[in-house]
Amino acid sequence: MSFTVIKDIDHLVLTCHDVQVTIDWYTKYLGMKSSTFGTESHPRYALNFGTHKINLHQRGAEFEPKARTALPGTADLCFIMEDGTDLEGLKNKLEEEGIKVLEGGGVVDRTGALGKIRSIYVRDPDGNLIE
Repeated sequence: MSFTVIKDIDHLVLTCHDVQVTIDWYTKYLGMKSSTFGTESHPRYALNFGTHKINLHQRGAEFEPKARTALPGTADLCFIMEDGTDLEGLKNKLEEEGIKVLEGGGVVDRTGALGKIRSIYVRDPDGNLIE
């Protein structure tokens, strides 16, 4: 028997080479919103989508406590797009912007937490795998 049951996820953290470059990429290509929190003397940055957020840590200036190995490019994240998203059109737009689409350069079938999904794979500016 477990001690408790997890209901949802509140946030996760990405360590970045350059927080502003990360914000620009996720807001431009994935439609996330950026936010600032913390104090005026120690501002913190996040990306928001749905009811979730990704806190962004600048490499070398991470907020404590942090992951044991907090490095840019170590995440593998799968996001669910809005219903009706044209993945083929999105893939084409990303390629036009010079973003390499992985896994043969196309839309692929995968299995997510809720069952079958259609996916495209790219890397963000830090090298994180984004599905």
